[in-house]
Formats: sequence, structure tokens, C-alpha cells
Amino acid sequence: MRVVVLGLGNILLRDEGVGVRVVEALAERYALPPEIEVVDGGTAGMELLNVIAGCDHLLICDAIKDDAPPGTVIKLTDAEVPALFQTRFSPHQLGLADVLATLTLSDEAPRAVTLIGIVPLDMELGIELSPEVGAVMGEAIREVTATLRGLGYPLMLRDSAAVGGADGGVE
Repeated sequence: MRVVVLGLGNILLRDEGVGVRVVEALAERYALPPEIEVVDGGTAGMELLNVIAGCDHLLICDAIKDDAPPGTVIKLTDAEVPALFQTRFSPHQLGLADVLATLTLSDEAPRAVTLIGIVPLDMELGIELSPEVGAVMGEAIREVTATLRGLGYPLMLRDSAAVGGADGGVE
């Protein structure tokens, strides 16, 4: 089984880059098996076509628009994900929607899609996450690792991550 964990967002626009920050933390803290590919998708669109093509499970991390309070972590699966992109607020979401549609037409779409989204507060120029979004990084990483464990991957913390970190040593 091939799993792609894709972080999306513009890290120069504070909370808009939270998806990239989540996958960076995942790769830093966990020793991942070779079947799990962690990708910083940034604001890429169709450039992701070959990365995603033929994967069994696509796990997306991104900032998402929702009526929930900023810092809320939301998990969506399969058909719920394309529905979210109909209310997109970022150009990279349009690009990903196009990629998924193209892969569907070519019969190379992921068999399953999960999105771990975080409702942003601040999308202004800057590289730091807002306190509200930064405070839920651990929760988002736990959702990602729970999803991967649910797919049958036993994840192990790297030794350096076991002593703590921004999220208190997420396991």
C-alpha cells in the first residue's frame, strides 16, 4: 500500500501554511516506513499529479474554511473532501481539485482520501502560526498518526522527538 501525506499551504501567510507545518513535524518526529511518502506540496497544483497518481491513500493536511472557531481541527474523508473544495479560499485548493479530477479521469485517483484541516485565524504576511492554530498542532499530528495507524502502520517516535517539542511529545 502506498500512502502520500501531503501538506498544503503558503508558509509565508501565517496560518495558511499550517498543512506544511504539520507534515514537517510528522517527518521530524516519526520514523516512517518507506510506504509512507511525506510531501510538502506548498501551493503546487498540477505539479502534484505524478506524486499522487496511483497512491492507495492520500492524506491531506491544510488550512480549511469553516464556520468553526479558528484552531478547530476537522477530519474529512473520501466524498467529503471534494465538497470542501467547492468553498475553497486558496488557489492551491483549486489546483488540488483539478489534480484529483484529472486522476479520476485517468483511473489513477487515490482509492481513499482523508483531509485533516485546521481552521485558520490569520492569513496575513508572516511565517509564525497564530497562537490559536499553533496550539492545535499536536492535535492535528495526532489525527494524522491515528489515521496512519488505522491503515496498519505502527509509527515510532524518533529518539529526539521523545523528549517533547512544541506539542509536548505527541505519540
